[in-house]
Amino acid sequence: MNVLVVYAHFNPNSFTHAILQSVTRGLDESPHNYKVSDLNAISFNPVFTAQDSTQFLHESYPDHLLEKANLPQAVLDMAGGPIRRYLARRWLRGKGTREIAEALYGQLPDDIRQQQALVREADGLIFVAPVFWMGFPAILKGWFERVFAYGFAYTLTPDGWRGDLDGRVPLLSQQKALILTPTFFTEQEYDKGWRDAMDTVISSWGLRMAGVKEARHVYFYAVVAASDEQRRAYLDEAYRLGRDF
Repeated sequence: MNVLVVYAHFNPNSFTHAILQSVTRGLDESPHNYKVSDLNAISFNPVFTAQDSTQFLHESYPDHLLEKANLPQAVLDMAGGPIRRYLARRWLRGKGTREIAEALYGQLPDDIRQQQALVREADGLIFVAPVFWMGFPAILKGWFERVFAYGFAYTLTPDGWRGDLDGRVPLLSQQKALILTPTFFTEQEYDKGWRDAMDTVISSWGLRMAGVKEARHVYFYAVVAASDEQRRAYLDEAYRLGRDF
């Protein structure tokens, strides 16, 4: 199995990094091949931009929405200075809306193409990140928004474009995903509904609804307040999860 480990933390001395080291040590002793995408190390840009929005120009995008999008004007707006706008006008001449959409579709930034290539070759996914505001850090949240693009991770049927969630069509095929997150607060606090909320957004919506067959989220609770013994137990668990992935 090919495994992609997506890691999000700025501090190489953090406990989150220690979790990464433990899970990859376990992977080293498994039969799997793995790659690590360290989002902070590569300065991954989490901000969804106009160029990212070309993902929605997929062939399944409804014609009536394409007309509303006014693609010729969007092309001119993104062209830049007067020379580029002149060239854009020449390129647009005689082209219909669908033809423009087909030309623009897939013109994603290079960083997204690189990350999608890593996801595409992976049979399993592991995410290692702390909990920020009862969710992922912004850099990893933005990774999902940009990398799990329309036409790559999912599409929509006509019902989906009308707002019906059953119209979401998953496109990913990974067998499993594992999420490892150190927390600040205790397990008892997460029992009050926070864990269920995170699992719904991250595991159910972000992964299983995109086509990942199995998604498991493991929390390492209250690491700041944890004893040295408890921390060692957490690291041992991360090692076993990597070894037995």
